[in-house]
Amino acid sequence: EVHLVESGGGSVQAGGSLRLSCAVSGYTYNFYSLGWFRQAPGKEREGVAYIDSDSEIDYADSVKGRFTISRDNAKNILFLDMNTLNPEDTAMYYCAADIPDDYTSDYGVIQWGEYEYNYWGQGTEVTVSS
Repeated sequence: EVHLVESGGGSVQAGGSLRLSCAVSGYTYNFYSLGWFRQAPGKEREGVAYIDSDSEIDYADSVKGRFTISRDNAKNILFLDMNTLNPEDTAMYYCAADIPDDYTSDYGVIQWGEYEYNYWGQGTEVTVSS
């Protein structure tokens, strides 16, 4: 079973940067996609960025050009580099994985594009102040 743990969240002023990390344990390389999602208070969880098993990357329009997703396969870490942050980026950020093993976490399954994310971390908070 794959386990995901996010870190790197915190409070930052507008215009600043943060790097989020997601440590992936039990990683077997048997995944369709790894992604980052976020959820602001009172809003639905939305996809932010993903990188699939073919290294195809895509971003939500709201973060395109500011955020960069990457992974360190040797250390089994997924990253989200966030630059030029603004208050609209304030949210709980989650890493997620689409792994075809029929497992569904307590957080359910979210479909984004062609992927169905069934593994979820606990989330890390990002607060951007004006």
